Amino acid sequence: MEIDGSVIILTGASSGIGEATARAASKAGARVALLARRADRIEKLASELENALAVPCDVTDAAQIRQAVAATLEKFGRIDGLVNNAGQGLQASVEEIDPAEYRSVLELNVVAPLLTIQAVIPIMKDQGAGSIVNVSSGATFAAQPGSGAYTSSKCALNMLSDVARLELADAGIAVSTMYPFITATEFYDVIKGGEEAAGNLRSRASQMAQPPELVAEKILELIRSGEARADLVPAKFGGSFQG
Repeated sequence: MEIDGSVIILTGASSGIGEATARAASKAGARVALLARRADRIEKLASELENALAVPCDVTDAAQIRQAVAATLEKFGRIDGLVNNAGQGLQASVEEIDPAEYRSVLELNVVAPLLTIQAVIPIMKDQGAGSIVNVSSGATFAAQPGSGAYTSSKCALNMLSDVARLELADAGIAVSTMYPFITATEFYDVIKGGEEAAGNLRSRASQMAQPPELVAEKILELIRSGEARADLVPAKFGGSFQG
């Protein structure tokens, strides 16, 4: 898909990978709809970009998603791309996972992308083309203590993404999955779970974190190519990244 002149919806656009992708897409000529709960942040970001729309939205709420999609259509007249980036971490042993927190993570990491995909499918089918990128995690490449809740949610997203790719291919809609490695964002500051476990993860992450702009570049490559997947996981951890 050609990014210049396209219309792309980005969830979790208020910081980190979402913000970096919005900036990169806008620089490449896209018109962007910025979805996030923190209205002040996306409104500020929209003011700094050309052809950007800030849409405060809780992506776990189907009604709010429908309203956001309608607002994007009203503003730009079409929707060519969707980047499902909003997500939440949870670090705890299987024995200590809080069921309520786990349900919350599943809602944001799995159900919310499903809702946004369902909301844009009819539009993309009518247009005969579209690109959907679901942002997963390189943590799904291997089992690590304490990661069961988070990685199981992302593994569910991986399969949802793969099946959607098969189902929507004939409609001209490419569904791709992005697997970032540890990324320098606020993700680790707001991770759910016990403070000791979360603190240990933050400490390890700070030593290997990649910039969110690197992830943004890969996401735009997926939009352009329509490839099934891309990752930034270093080869020594089972990925393809050689940097």
